[in-house]
Amino acid sequence: MHRLYAAAAAVCVGLLATGCGGGDREAATGELLLQALAAPGPDPFTASTARSSTAFTPPPVTPAPKSPSGNGTTLRTISGSTPGLYAGAQETPGCDVEAQVRLLAKDKARARAFADGAGVEEGDIASFLRGLTPVQLRADTRVTGHGYSDGRAAAHQGVLQAGTAVLVDQYGSPRVRCAAGSPLRQPIAVTSAVVPKGRPWSGYRADRVIVVKPATQVVNNLLIVNLADGSWIERPTGTGGEEDARPEVLPPVDAAEVFSDLSRTGSAGTGAGTPSPSAAPAEPEPLDPAAVGQVDDQEVVDDLGGGLDDDHPVRTVA
Repeated sequence: MHRLYAAAAAVCVGLLATGCGGGDREAATGELLLQALAAPGPDPFTASTARSSTAFTPPPVTPAPKSPSGNGTTLRTISGSTPGLYAGAQETPGCDVEAQVRLLAKDKARARAFADGAGVEEGDIASFLRGLTPVQLRADTRVTGHGYSDGRAAAHQGVLQAGTAVLVDQYGSPRVRCAAGSPLRQPIAVTSAVVPKGRPWSGYRADRVIVVKPATQVVNNLLIVNLADGSWIERPTGTGGEEDARPEVLPPVDAAEVFSDLSRTGSAGTGAGTPSPSAAPAEPEPLDPAAVGQVDDQEVVDDLGGGLDDDHPVRTVA
């Protein structure tokens, strides 16, 4: 029998406001910047370090429920360790990390602002970047982004389009947007009505945006979806694809259905094979819960800073 771990979790307003970075992170107005996958956006930190890759069709995402207060759309969250959360090309990085290191190293002011936005020491930027993993988003994702303005990191709330090349950390959390060289942090709740800024892309819907919640434990290997054929790739964190491998055991979730029911997202397996929308996932080997970023609940957070939706308890399927 498949054992499924709930990967969708509540992010209360307090949690959204923690782990703060620099810049204006504490000031979350209602403006929400929509950033298309390849657009540099306003005030980029550097030239793009994203590499072109195989195009893909985003998988379906379950619409989030309306907030209990009726003030707006709630946000669903999913653990950064979830198999199929990200995609990539076999043995090919979606971002040029070394180019990103060089671009920041030659501009001290931008490096200082980048470090502030990312929440790292300026002298640790190179090691920080080299410890991240290049992947592509498979769903429109809410983040705190940063622009370089007046010599500092100016924070904003934003949504990154599915397909965007990002660098993620060892907890599966997006940390850099490669098209602009800009640092990313966890989103925070806004304090007023949400006002989208920018041109929505085809397929954008506010109720299908997700939040990536950092895994509760370090993720040694990300299970991502191969852009070429939909198969699974096991990518060690901190590598750029040169150590990509075919997993030995399939995770207990179909790659095409990762976002179709966020309350039943599979756990991080160490598996192998090619998932198919028409085929049932292979039976996984027993997993050690200590090795998986499990989440304790499956609530949603009100995007306007309201209460939590308690109508979505965790479901563990034996």
